[in-house]
Amino acid sequence: MLFSLLSEAFDKIEATSGRLDMTDILAELFKKTPASEIEHVIFLSQGELAPPFEGIDLGLGEKYAMDAISLSYGYSRSEVEKLYKKMGDLGTVAQELAGKKKQHSLASEELTVSKVFTTFMKLSSLEGKGSQESKIKMLAELLNSATPVDAKYLIRFPLGRLRLGVGDPTIIDALSVYRAGDKSLRIELERAYNLCSDLGFVAKTFFDSPEKIKHFQIHVFKPIRPALAERLSSSEEIIEKLGKCAIDAKYDGLRMQVHKKKDKIEIYSRKLERMTEMFPEIVEAARQLPADELIFEGEALAYNEKEKRYYSFQQTIQRKRKYGVEAMRAEFPLRLFAFDLLFQDGMDFTVLPYKVRRVALEKLVAKNKTIVPSNQIIASDSLQVEKFFNDSLGAGLEGIIAKDLDAPYVAGARKFAWIKLKRSYGAMADSVDAVIVGYYLGKGQRAEFEFGGLLVAVLNTESGRYETIARIGSGFSEDEMQLLQEQLEKIKTKEKPKELDSKVTPDFWVKLKYVISVSADEITLSPMHTCGLTGSGEDAKGYALRFPRMTSLRDDKSPKEVTTTEEIIKMFELQKK
Repeated sequence: MLFSLLSEAFDKIEATSGRLDMTDILAELFKKTPASEIEHVIFLSQGELAPPFEGIDLGLGEKYAMDAISLSYGYSRSEVEKLYKKMGDLGTVAQELAGKKKQHSLASEELTVSKVFTTFMKLSSLEGKGSQESKIKMLAELLNSATPVDAKYLIRFPLGRLRLGVGDPTIIDALSVYRAGDKSLRIELERAYNLCSDLGFVAKTFFDSPEKIKHFQIHVFKPIRPALAERLSSSEEIIEKLGKCAIDAKYDGLRMQVHKKKDKIEIYSRKLERMTEMFPEIVEAARQLPADELIFEGEALAYNEKEKRYYSFQQTIQRKRKYGVEAMRAEFPLRLFAFDLLFQDGMDFTVLPYKVRRVALEKLVAKNKTIVPSNQIIASDSLQVEKFFNDSLGAGLEGIIAKDLDAPYVAGARKFAWIKLKRSYGAMADSVDAVIVGYYLGKGQRAEFEFGGLLVAVLNTESGRYETIARIGSGFSEDEMQLLQEQLEKIKTKEKPKELDSKVTPDFWVKLKYVISVSADEITLSPMHTCGLTGSGEDAKGYALRFPRMTSLRDDKSPKEVTTTEEIIKMFELQKK
Protein backbone atom coordinates (compact mmCIF):
# COMPACT_ATOMS: atom_id res chain seq x y z
CA MET A 1 0.00 0.00 0.00
CA LEU A 2 1.40 3.40 -1.01
CA PHE A 3 2.22 5.69 1.92
CA SER A 4 0.60 8.53 -0.05
CA LEU A 5 -2.84 6.94 0.54
CA LEU A 6 -2.22 7.23 4.28
CA SER A 7 -0.77 10.74 4.20
CA GLU A 8 -3.60 12.03 1.99
CA ALA A 9 -6.15 10.57 4.43
CA PHE A 10 -4.29 12.26 7.30
CA ASP A 11 -4.45 15.55 5.40
CA LYS A 12 -8.23 15.24 4.98
CA ILE A 13 -8.61 14.44 8.69
CA GLU A 14 -6.51 17.45 9.67
CA ALA A 15 -8.76 19.68 7.58
CA THR A 16 -11.90 18.61 9.47
CA SER A 17 -12.98 18.84 13.11
CA GLY A 18 -16.07 16.62 12.82
CA ARG A 19 -15.70 13.19 14.39
CA LEU A 20 -18.18 11.62 11.95
CA ASP A 21 -16.18 12.96 9.00
CA MET A 22 -12.97 11.61 10.52
CA THR A 23 -14.63 8.22 10.99
CA ASP A 24 -15.72 8.09 7.34
CA ILE A 25 -12.26 9.11 6.08
CA LEU A 26 -10.62 6.36 8.12
CA ALA A 27 -13.23 3.79 7.05
CA GLU A 28 -12.47 4.57 3.39
CA LEU A 29 -8.76 4.24 4.13
CA PHE A 30 -9.30 0.81 5.73
CA LYS A 31 -11.13 -0.37 2.60
CA LYS A 32 -7.91 0.27 0.65
CA THR A 33 -5.65 -1.33 3.27
CA PRO A 34 -4.41 -4.93 2.80
CA ALA A 35 -4.81 -7.21 5.83
CA SER A 36 -1.00 -7.52 5.98
CA GLU A 37 -0.65 -3.77 6.62
CA ILE A 38 -3.69 -2.88 8.72
CA GLU A 39 -1.70 -3.20 11.97
CA HIS A 40 0.83 -0.65 10.69
CA VAL A 41 -1.89 1.73 9.51
CA ILE A 42 -3.60 1.60 12.91
CA PHE A 43 -0.39 2.28 14.85
CA LEU A 44 0.61 5.15 12.55
CA SER A 45 -2.89 6.65 12.93
CA GLN A 46 -2.45 6.48 16.71
CA GLY A 47 0.92 8.22 16.40
CA GLU A 48 2.67 5.12 17.77
CA LEU A 49 4.86 2.26 16.60
CA ALA A 50 3.40 -0.19 19.12
CA PRO A 51 1.12 -0.20 22.16
CA PRO A 52 2.51 1.76 25.15
CA PHE A 53 3.20 -1.45 27.10
CA GLU A 54 5.88 -2.44 24.58
CA GLY A 55 7.84 0.70 25.45
CA ILE A 56 9.07 1.55 21.93
CA ASP A 57 10.28 5.16 21.67
CA LEU A 58 11.41 6.68 18.38
CA GLY A 59 13.60 9.20 20.23
CA LEU A 60 14.00 11.86 17.52
CA GLY A 61 14.12 15.54 18.46
CA GLU A 62 13.51 18.72 16.48
CA LYS A 63 17.15 19.41 15.66
CA TYR A 64 17.57 15.95 14.11
CA ALA A 65 14.38 16.41 12.07
CA MET A 66 15.73 19.75 10.82
CA ASP A 67 19.04 18.09 9.90
CA ALA A 68 17.16 15.41 7.92
CA ILE A 69 15.14 18.06 6.02
CA SER A 70 18.34 19.96 5.28
CA LEU A 71 20.17 16.83 4.11
CA SER A 72 17.34 15.66 1.87
CA TYR A 73 16.25 18.91 0.20
CA GLY A 74 19.55 20.83 -0.08
CA TYR A 75 18.69 23.74 2.22
CA SER A 76 21.04 24.89 4.96
CA ARG A 77 20.18 24.16 8.57
CA SER A 78 19.77 27.91 9.21
CA GLU A 79 17.30 28.20 6.29
CA VAL A 80 15.23 25.33 7.69
CA GLU A 81 15.31 26.81 11.20
CA LYS A 82 14.28 30.25 9.93
CA LEU A 83 11.28 28.79 8.11
CA TYR A 84 10.35 26.78 11.22
CA LYS A 85 10.27 29.95 13.34
CA LYS A 86 7.96 31.49 10.76
CA MET A 87 5.61 28.50 10.31
CA GLY A 88 5.72 26.96 13.79
CA ASP A 89 5.46 23.38 12.46
CA LEU A 90 8.35 21.34 11.10
CA GLY A 91 5.93 19.13 9.18
CA THR A 92 4.68 22.11 7.22
CA VAL A 93 8.30 23.18 6.66
CA ALA A 94 9.10 19.76 5.17
CA GLN A 95 6.00 19.96 2.96
CA GLU A 96 7.02 23.41 1.71
CA LEU A 97 10.63 22.48 0.94
CA ALA A 98 9.74 19.09 -0.61
CA GLY A 99 7.90 21.02 -3.32
CA LYS A 100 10.99 23.03 -4.23
CA LYS A 101 14.00 20.80 -3.66
CA LYS A 102 17.44 22.25 -4.37
CA GLN A 103 18.77 18.75 -4.96
CA HIS A 104 17.33 15.49 -6.24
CA SER A 105 18.49 12.04 -5.18
CA LEU A 106 18.92 9.16 -7.61
CA ALA A 107 18.16 6.72 -4.79
CA SER A 108 14.48 7.57 -4.38
CA GLU A 109 11.94 4.75 -4.53
CA GLU A 110 8.19 4.35 -4.26
CA LEU A 111 7.24 4.87 -0.62
CA THR A 112 4.98 2.24 0.96
CA VAL A 113 3.41 2.02 4.41
CA SER A 114 5.51 -1.08 5.19
CA LYS A 115 8.71 0.72 4.16
CA VAL A 116 7.93 3.71 6.39
CA PHE A 117 6.89 1.59 9.36
CA THR A 118 9.92 -0.72 9.09
CA THR A 119 12.28 2.25 8.84
CA PHE A 120 10.75 3.90 11.93
CA MET A 121 11.10 0.63 13.84
CA LYS A 122 14.80 0.46 12.86
CA LEU A 123 15.21 4.08 13.97
CA SER A 124 13.75 3.26 17.37
CA SER A 125 16.26 0.45 17.93
CA LEU A 126 19.37 2.50 17.10
CA GLU A 127 21.45 3.58 20.09
CA GLY A 128 25.04 4.30 21.05
CA LYS A 129 27.81 5.99 19.12
CA GLY A 130 26.79 7.23 15.68
CA SER A 131 23.12 6.39 16.20
CA GLN A 132 21.84 9.96 15.81
CA GLU A 133 23.69 10.40 12.50
CA SER A 134 22.21 7.11 11.29
CA LYS A 135 18.71 8.23 12.30
CA ILE A 136 19.11 11.51 10.41
CA LYS A 137 20.32 9.66 7.30
CA MET A 138 17.47 7.11 7.40
CA LEU A 139 14.82 9.82 7.83
CA ALA A 140 16.39 11.83 4.99
CA GLU A 141 16.17 8.75 2.74
CA LEU A 142 12.44 8.53 3.43
CA LEU A 143 12.05 12.23 2.63
CA ASN A 144 13.88 11.69 -0.69
CA SER A 145 11.05 9.43 -1.86
CA ALA A 146 8.22 11.47 -0.33
CA THR A 147 5.58 13.66 -1.89
CA PRO A 148 5.18 17.05 -0.16
CA VAL A 149 2.17 15.73 1.82
CA ASP A 150 4.10 12.57 2.72
CA ALA A 151 6.96 14.72 4.00
CA LYS A 152 4.68 16.58 6.39
CA TYR A 153 3.68 13.42 8.22
CA LEU A 154 7.08 11.73 7.96
CA ILE A 155 8.41 14.62 10.06
CA ARG A 156 5.45 15.04 12.39
CA PHE A 157 5.27 11.36 13.32
CA PRO A 158 8.69 10.94 14.99
CA LEU A 159 8.19 14.27 16.77
CA GLY A 160 4.90 13.00 18.25
CA ARG A 161 2.90 15.82 16.64
CA LEU A 162 0.51 14.32 14.09
CA ARG A 163 -2.11 16.93 15.08
CA LEU A 164 -5.00 14.85 13.74
CA GLY A 165 -7.25 14.83 16.80
CA VAL A 166 -8.09 11.17 16.17
CA GLY A 167 -8.76 9.17 19.34
CA ASP A 168 -9.09 5.41 19.81
CA PRO A 169 -12.94 5.57 19.85
CA THR A 170 -12.89 7.14 16.37
CA ILE A 171 -10.60 4.40 15.02
CA ILE A 172 -12.85 1.72 16.55
CA ASP A 173 -15.92 3.32 14.98
CA ALA A 174 -14.14 3.46 11.62
CA LEU A 175 -13.32 -0.26 11.78
CA SER A 176 -17.01 -0.97 12.34
CA VAL A 177 -18.11 1.36 9.52
CA TYR A 178 -15.53 -0.23 7.18
CA ARG A 179 -17.01 -3.70 7.73
CA ALA A 180 -20.69 -3.13 8.56
CA GLY A 181 -21.41 0.33 7.14
CA ASP A 182 -22.37 1.60 10.60
CA LYS A 183 -21.20 1.49 14.25
CA SER A 184 -23.03 -1.75 15.09
CA LEU A 185 -19.77 -3.65 15.69
CA ARG A 186 -18.36 -1.04 18.05
CA ILE A 187 -19.24 -2.90 21.28
CA GLU A 188 -17.49 -6.10 20.14
CA LEU A 189 -14.40 -4.23 18.94
CA GLU A 190 -14.27 -2.12 22.10
CA ARG A 191 -14.47 -5.22 24.29
CA ALA A 192 -11.57 -6.81 22.40
CA TYR A 193 -9.51 -3.63 22.77
CA ASN A 194 -10.27 -3.46 26.50
CA LEU A 195 -9.02 -7.04 26.90
CA CYS A 196 -5.65 -6.51 25.19
CA SER A 197 -4.90 -2.74 25.01
CA ASP A 198 -3.53 -3.26 21.49
CA LEU A 199 -5.67 -1.70 18.78
CA GLY A 200 -3.32 -2.86 16.02
CA PHE A 201 -3.72 -6.47 17.17
CA VAL A 202 -7.50 -6.03 17.35
CA ALA A 203 -7.64 -4.67 13.79
CA LYS A 204 -5.39 -7.46 12.50
CA THR A 205 -7.64 -10.06 14.15
CA PHE A 206 -10.75 -8.30 12.80
CA PHE A 207 -9.40 -8.27 9.24
CA ASP A 208 -8.50 -11.95 9.56
CA SER A 209 -11.93 -12.94 10.89
CA PRO A 210 -14.69 -10.79 12.44
CA GLU A 211 -15.88 -13.95 14.24
CA LYS A 212 -12.67 -13.97 16.29
CA ILE A 213 -13.61 -10.57 17.69
CA LYS A 214 -16.89 -11.96 19.03
CA HIS A 215 -14.96 -14.58 20.98
CA PHE A 216 -11.84 -12.56 21.71
CA GLN A 217 -9.54 -14.16 24.28
CA ILE A 218 -7.29 -12.69 26.97
CA HIS A 219 -3.54 -12.91 26.25
CA VAL A 220 -0.91 -12.93 28.98
CA PHE A 221 1.51 -9.98 28.54
CA LYS A 222 -1.15 -7.93 26.76
CA PRO A 223 -2.54 -5.86 29.65
CA ILE A 224 -6.27 -5.55 30.24
CA ARG A 225 -7.56 -1.99 30.42
CA PRO A 226 -8.42 -1.35 34.07
CA ALA A 227 -11.96 -1.25 35.42
CA LEU A 228 -12.99 2.11 36.88
CA ALA A 229 -15.30 3.08 39.72
CA GLU A 230 -18.36 5.29 39.79
CA ARG A 231 -18.99 7.75 42.65
CA LEU A 232 -21.69 8.11 45.26
CA SER A 233 -21.72 10.57 48.15
CA SER A 234 -22.72 8.40 51.12
CA SER A 235 -22.75 4.90 52.57
CA GLU A 236 -26.57 4.95 52.48
CA GLU A 237 -26.56 5.48 48.71
CA ILE A 238 -24.07 2.63 48.25
CA ILE A 239 -26.29 0.13 50.12
CA GLU A 240 -29.37 1.43 48.30
CA LYS A 241 -27.60 0.88 44.96
CA LEU A 242 -25.86 -2.48 45.62
CA GLY A 243 -27.51 -4.04 48.66
CA LYS A 244 -25.19 -6.55 50.33
CA CYS A 245 -21.74 -5.87 48.88
CA ALA A 246 -17.98 -6.14 49.38
CA ILE A 247 -16.25 -3.07 50.80
CA ASP A 248 -12.54 -2.75 49.97
CA ALA A 249 -10.08 -0.32 51.50
CA LYS A 250 -9.04 2.23 48.84
CA TYR A 251 -5.26 2.48 48.77
CA ASP A 252 -3.59 5.59 47.40
CA GLY A 253 -0.60 3.92 45.77
CA LEU A 254 0.60 2.49 42.49
CA ARG A 255 -2.00 0.43 40.66
CA MET A 256 -0.35 -2.63 39.14
CA GLN A 257 -1.46 -5.36 36.78
CA VAL A 258 0.80 -8.39 37.21
CA HIS A 259 1.20 -10.97 34.42
CA LYS A 260 2.87 -14.34 34.95
CA LYS A 261 3.77 -17.15 32.58
CA LYS A 262 5.85 -19.78 34.38
CA ASP A 263 8.88 -17.82 35.68
CA LYS A 264 8.40 -14.78 33.43
CA ILE A 265 6.77 -11.83 35.21
CA GLU A 266 5.70 -8.46 33.79
CA ILE A 267 4.20 -5.56 35.72
CA TYR A 268 2.12 -2.86 34.01
CA SER A 269 1.04 0.53 35.36
CA ARG A 270 -2.48 1.91 35.22
CA LYS A 271 -1.24 3.75 32.07
CA LEU A 272 -0.39 0.24 30.74
CA GLU A 273 3.32 0.98 30.66
CA ARG A 274 5.75 -1.83 31.44
CA MET A 275 7.58 -1.17 34.73
CA THR A 276 8.78 -4.63 35.79
CA GLU A 277 12.40 -3.79 36.70
CA MET A 278 11.32 -1.06 39.13
CA PHE A 279 9.75 -3.49 41.62
CA PRO A 280 11.99 -6.55 42.16
CA GLU A 281 10.25 -7.59 45.40
CA ILE A 282 6.89 -7.82 43.58
CA VAL A 283 8.49 -9.88 40.79
CA GLU A 284 10.04 -12.26 43.33
CA ALA A 285 6.76 -12.64 45.21
CA ALA A 286 4.72 -13.18 41.99
CA ARG A 287 7.03 -16.04 40.96
CA GLN A 288 6.01 -17.88 44.13
CA LEU A 289 2.28 -17.81 43.32
CA PRO A 290 0.83 -21.26 42.52
CA ALA A 291 -0.16 -20.74 38.87
CA ASP A 292 1.55 -21.19 35.49
CA GLU A 293 -0.40 -18.40 33.79
CA LEU A 294 -1.83 -15.51 35.72
CA ILE A 295 -3.15 -11.95 35.52
CA PHE A 296 -4.21 -10.09 38.65
CA GLU A 297 -4.49 -6.51 39.88
CA GLY A 298 -3.41 -4.78 43.04
CA GLU A 299 -2.38 -1.48 44.59
CA ALA A 300 1.22 -1.21 45.80
CA LEU A 301 2.05 0.97 48.77
CA ALA A 302 5.27 1.62 50.59
CA TYR A 303 4.59 0.00 53.95
CA ASN A 304 6.39 0.24 57.29
CA GLU A 305 6.16 -3.26 58.75
CA LYS A 306 7.47 -2.29 62.19
CA GLU A 307 5.08 0.62 62.67
CA LYS A 308 2.23 -1.03 60.74
CA ARG A 309 1.60 2.13 58.75
CA TYR A 310 1.36 3.12 55.10
CA TYR A 311 3.58 5.73 53.53
CA SER A 312 1.97 8.55 51.50
CA PHE A 313 1.45 8.45 47.75
CA GLN A 314 4.24 11.04 47.35
CA GLN A 315 6.62 8.67 49.15
CA THR A 316 5.36 5.57 47.33
CA ILE A 317 5.68 7.20 43.89
CA GLN A 318 9.43 7.54 44.50
CA ARG A 319 9.65 3.79 43.85
CA LYS A 320 8.69 4.38 40.23
CA ARG A 321 12.19 4.95 38.88
CA LYS A 322 14.66 3.32 36.52
CA TYR A 323 17.79 3.93 38.60
CA GLY A 324 18.68 3.48 42.26
CA VAL A 325 16.05 0.75 42.53
CA GLU A 326 17.73 -1.26 45.29
CA ALA A 327 18.38 1.80 47.48
CA MET A 328 14.75 2.89 47.22
CA ARG A 329 13.58 -0.67 47.81
CA ALA A 330 15.43 -0.64 51.14
CA GLU A 331 13.97 2.74 52.13
CA PHE A 332 10.40 2.18 50.91
CA PRO A 333 9.64 -1.56 50.71
CA LEU A 334 6.39 -2.29 48.90
CA ARG A 335 3.44 -4.41 49.80
CA LEU A 336 1.03 -5.25 46.98
CA PHE A 337 -2.61 -5.35 48.08
CA ALA A 338 -4.24 -7.63 45.49
CA PHE A 339 -7.87 -6.78 44.77
CA ASP A 340 -8.93 -8.69 41.65
CA LEU A 341 -8.13 -11.84 39.70
CA LEU A 342 -8.58 -11.59 35.91
CA PHE A 343 -7.05 -14.74 34.42
CA GLN A 344 -5.55 -18.00 35.71
CA ASP A 345 -4.32 -21.06 33.83
CA GLY A 346 -6.58 -20.68 30.80
CA MET A 347 -9.66 -19.48 32.70
CA ASP A 348 -11.07 -16.01 31.97
CA PHE A 349 -12.14 -14.74 35.39
CA THR A 350 -13.38 -11.36 34.08
CA VAL A 351 -16.71 -12.92 33.08
CA LEU A 352 -17.30 -14.44 36.55
CA PRO A 353 -19.06 -12.74 39.49
CA TYR A 354 -16.83 -10.72 41.81
CA LYS A 355 -17.52 -13.02 44.78
CA VAL A 356 -16.09 -15.94 42.79
CA ARG A 357 -13.03 -13.94 41.72
CA ARG A 358 -12.37 -12.86 45.32
CA VAL A 359 -12.43 -16.40 46.73
CA ALA A 360 -10.00 -17.56 44.02
CA LEU A 361 -7.75 -14.53 44.64
CA GLU A 362 -7.55 -15.15 48.39
CA LYS A 363 -6.64 -18.77 47.76
CA LEU A 364 -3.96 -17.71 45.26
CA VAL A 365 -2.11 -15.31 47.61
CA ALA A 366 -2.83 -17.13 50.89
CA LYS A 367 0.81 -17.96 51.69
CA ASN A 368 2.46 -14.86 50.24
CA LYS A 369 3.89 -12.18 52.55
CA THR A 370 4.52 -9.44 49.98
CA ILE A 371 1.33 -9.91 47.93
CA VAL A 372 -1.68 -9.93 50.25
CA PRO A 373 -5.43 -9.53 49.70
CA SER A 374 -6.84 -6.03 50.10
CA ASN A 375 -8.53 -5.34 53.43
CA GLN A 376 -12.22 -6.08 52.95
CA ILE A 377 -15.53 -6.64 54.70
CA ILE A 378 -18.93 -7.80 53.45
CA ALA A 379 -21.52 -5.21 54.42
CA SER A 380 -25.30 -5.42 54.55
CA ASP A 381 -26.11 -2.01 56.01
CA SER A 382 -24.82 1.56 55.82
CA LEU A 383 -23.51 1.61 59.42
CA GLN A 384 -21.03 -1.16 58.58
CA VAL A 385 -19.95 0.76 55.49
CA GLU A 386 -19.58 4.01 57.44
CA LYS A 387 -17.47 2.40 60.18
CA PHE A 388 -15.15 0.71 57.68
CA PHE A 389 -14.86 4.02 55.78
CA ASN A 390 -13.84 5.92 58.92
CA ASP A 391 -11.44 3.16 59.98
CA SER A 392 -9.80 3.30 56.55
CA LEU A 393 -9.37 7.07 56.75
CA GLY A 394 -7.94 6.65 60.24
CA ALA A 395 -5.35 4.22 58.88
CA GLY A 396 -4.18 6.85 56.41
CA LEU A 397 -6.01 5.47 53.38
CA GLU A 398 -8.03 7.33 50.74
CA GLY A 399 -11.46 5.85 51.39
CA ILE A 400 -13.30 2.73 50.24
CA ILE A 401 -14.46 0.91 47.12
CA ALA A 402 -17.82 -0.88 47.22
CA LYS A 403 -18.14 -3.84 44.85
CA ASP A 404 -21.18 -5.62 43.47
CA LEU A 405 -20.77 -9.25 44.51
CA ASP A 406 -22.47 -10.55 41.36
CA ALA A 407 -20.90 -8.27 38.73
CA PRO A 408 -18.26 -9.34 36.19
CA TYR A 409 -15.03 -7.37 35.73
CA VAL A 410 -15.84 -4.44 33.42
CA ALA A 411 -12.56 -3.76 31.60
CA GLY A 412 -11.89 -0.20 30.48
CA ALA A 413 -15.20 1.21 31.67
CA ARG A 414 -16.73 3.07 34.59
CA LYS A 415 -19.76 1.16 35.89
CA PHE A 416 -21.64 0.81 39.16
CA ALA A 417 -20.01 -2.61 39.61
CA TRP A 418 -17.47 -0.58 41.62
CA ILE A 419 -18.38 2.56 43.60
CA LYS A 420 -15.85 4.73 45.39
CA LEU A 421 -16.38 6.85 48.48
CA LYS A 422 -13.52 9.18 49.38
CA ARG A 423 -12.78 12.07 51.69
CA SER A 424 -15.01 15.06 51.01
CA TYR A 425 -13.49 17.95 49.03
CA GLY A 426 -15.77 20.77 50.14
CA ALA A 427 -19.06 20.30 48.31
CA MET A 428 -17.34 18.00 45.80
CA ALA A 429 -17.53 14.22 46.17
CA ASP A 430 -13.98 13.72 44.95
CA SER A 431 -10.90 15.38 43.52
CA VAL A 432 -10.61 15.72 39.74
CA ASP A 433 -7.84 14.39 37.51
CA ALA A 434 -7.24 16.79 34.63
CA VAL A 435 -4.75 17.08 31.78
CA ILE A 436 -2.65 20.23 31.42
CA VAL A 437 -3.45 21.93 28.08
CA GLY A 438 -1.67 25.24 28.59
CA TYR A 439 0.15 27.48 31.05
CA TYR A 440 0.53 31.12 32.00
CA LEU A 441 3.55 33.29 32.73
CA GLY A 442 4.10 34.51 36.28
CA LYS A 443 2.75 37.94 37.23
CA GLY A 444 2.87 40.10 40.37
CA GLN A 445 4.68 38.19 43.11
CA ARG A 446 5.39 35.42 40.60
CA ALA A 447 6.91 37.71 37.98
CA GLU A 448 10.33 36.16 38.62
CA PHE A 449 8.96 32.78 37.50
CA GLU A 450 8.27 31.82 33.90
CA PHE A 451 5.28 29.97 35.28
CA GLY A 452 2.17 31.41 36.88
CA GLY A 453 -0.61 28.88 36.46
CA LEU A 454 -2.26 26.15 34.42
CA LEU A 455 -5.20 25.65 32.10
CA VAL A 456 -6.58 22.12 32.48
CA ALA A 457 -9.21 19.97 30.78
CA VAL A 458 -11.25 16.79 31.18
CA LEU A 459 -12.31 14.27 28.52
CA ASN A 460 -15.70 14.08 26.85
CA THR A 461 -15.92 10.39 25.96
CA GLU A 462 -18.91 10.91 23.67
CA SER A 463 -17.08 13.31 21.35
CA GLY A 464 -13.58 12.04 22.12
CA ARG A 465 -12.52 15.66 22.72
CA TYR A 466 -10.97 17.44 25.71
CA GLU A 467 -12.88 20.32 27.32
CA THR A 468 -11.46 22.97 29.64
CA ILE A 469 -12.68 23.06 33.25
CA ALA A 470 -10.34 25.33 35.23
CA ARG A 471 -7.54 27.84 35.27
CA ILE A 472 -5.40 26.95 38.28
CA GLY A 473 -3.21 29.45 40.08
CA SER A 474 -2.68 27.85 43.49
CA GLY A 475 -1.52 24.66 45.17
CA PHE A 476 2.04 24.78 43.79
CA SER A 477 5.19 24.94 45.87
CA GLU A 478 8.10 26.93 44.40
CA ASP A 479 9.84 23.63 43.54
CA GLU A 480 6.71 22.40 41.75
CA MET A 481 6.43 25.67 39.84
CA GLN A 482 10.03 25.28 38.69
CA LEU A 483 9.45 21.64 37.72
CA LEU A 484 6.24 22.42 35.82
CA GLN A 485 7.91 25.28 33.97
CA GLU A 486 10.78 23.02 32.89
CA GLN A 487 8.48 20.17 31.82
CA LEU A 488 5.95 22.33 29.98
CA GLU A 489 8.60 24.42 28.22
CA LYS A 490 9.68 21.26 26.39
CA ILE A 491 6.19 20.49 25.03
CA LYS A 492 4.73 23.93 24.33
CA THR A 493 3.13 24.50 20.93
CA LYS A 494 2.07 27.57 18.99
CA GLU A 495 -1.38 26.23 18.19
CA LYS A 496 -4.21 24.89 20.30
CA PRO A 497 -4.18 21.06 20.40
CA LYS A 498 -6.48 19.74 17.67
CA GLU A 499 -8.41 17.53 20.10
CA LEU A 500 -9.20 20.39 22.52
CA ASP A 501 -12.26 22.65 22.75
CA SER A 502 -11.43 25.89 24.57
CA LYS A 503 -12.82 29.41 24.84
CA VAL A 504 -9.82 30.44 26.95
CA THR A 505 -6.35 31.13 25.53
CA PRO A 506 -3.33 30.65 27.82
CA ASP A 507 0.08 32.25 27.25
CA PHE A 508 1.29 28.91 25.88
CA TRP A 509 -0.49 25.81 24.62
CA VAL A 510 1.15 22.45 25.35
CA LYS A 511 1.01 18.93 24.00
CA LEU A 512 -1.41 16.82 26.05
CA LYS A 513 0.92 14.80 28.27
CA TYR A 514 0.82 15.66 31.99
CA VAL A 515 -2.02 14.91 34.40
CA ILE A 516 -2.59 16.57 37.78
CA SER A 517 -5.03 15.99 40.62
CA VAL A 518 -7.15 19.02 41.47
CA SER A 519 -9.33 19.82 44.46
CA ALA A 520 -11.86 22.65 44.55
CA ASP A 521 -14.62 24.10 46.71
CA GLU A 522 -17.34 23.08 44.29
CA ILE A 523 -18.36 22.63 40.66
CA THR A 524 -20.18 25.61 39.19
CA LEU A 525 -21.63 26.71 35.84
CA SER A 526 -19.46 29.14 33.89
CA PRO A 527 -19.49 30.84 30.47
CA MET A 528 -15.68 30.58 30.38
CA HIS A 529 -15.18 26.83 30.09
CA THR A 530 -16.28 24.19 27.58
CA CYS A 531 -16.78 21.16 29.89
CA GLY A 532 -20.32 19.93 29.17
CA LEU A 533 -21.10 23.19 27.35
CA THR A 534 -24.81 23.69 26.68
CA GLY A 535 -26.85 26.58 25.31
CA SER A 536 -25.80 29.06 22.66
CA GLY A 537 -24.52 32.59 22.41
CA GLU A 538 -24.43 34.56 25.66
CA ASP A 539 -26.44 31.84 27.41
CA ALA A 540 -23.87 29.09 26.73
CA LYS A 541 -22.41 27.68 29.93
CA GLY A 542 -20.11 24.82 30.84
CA TYR A 543 -18.96 23.32 34.13
CA ALA A 544 -16.02 24.82 36.01
CA LEU A 545 -14.15 24.30 39.28
CA ARG A 546 -14.55 27.04 41.90
CA PHE A 547 -11.30 27.94 43.70
CA PRO A 548 -9.32 25.06 42.13
CA ARG A 549 -5.90 24.08 43.48
CA MET A 550 -3.41 21.47 42.39
CA THR A 551 -2.93 18.71 44.97
CA SER A 552 -0.43 16.49 43.13
CA LEU A 553 1.20 15.56 39.85
CA ARG A 554 -0.15 12.21 38.64
CA ASP A 555 2.73 10.56 36.79
CA ASP A 556 0.81 7.28 37.00
CA LYS A 557 -2.03 8.52 34.79
CA SER A 558 -2.26 9.31 31.08
CA PRO A 559 -4.48 11.93 29.38
CA LYS A 560 -6.87 9.12 28.42
CA GLU A 561 -7.46 8.42 32.13
CA VAL A 562 -8.51 11.89 33.27
CA THR A 563 -11.90 12.58 34.80
CA THR A 564 -14.62 12.63 32.13
CA THR A 565 -17.21 15.27 31.36
CA GLU A 566 -19.87 12.72 32.25
CA GLU A 567 -18.29 12.27 35.69
CA ILE A 568 -18.17 16.03 36.25
CA ILE A 569 -21.90 16.28 35.52
CA LYS A 570 -22.58 13.44 37.99
CA MET A 571 -20.39 15.09 40.62
CA PHE A 572 -22.29 18.35 40.08
CA GLU A 573 -25.55 16.48 40.76
CA LEU A 574 -24.03 14.74 43.81
CA GLN A 575 -22.98 17.99 45.44
CA LYS A 576 -26.61 19.18 45.38
CA LYS A 577 -27.28 16.43 47.91
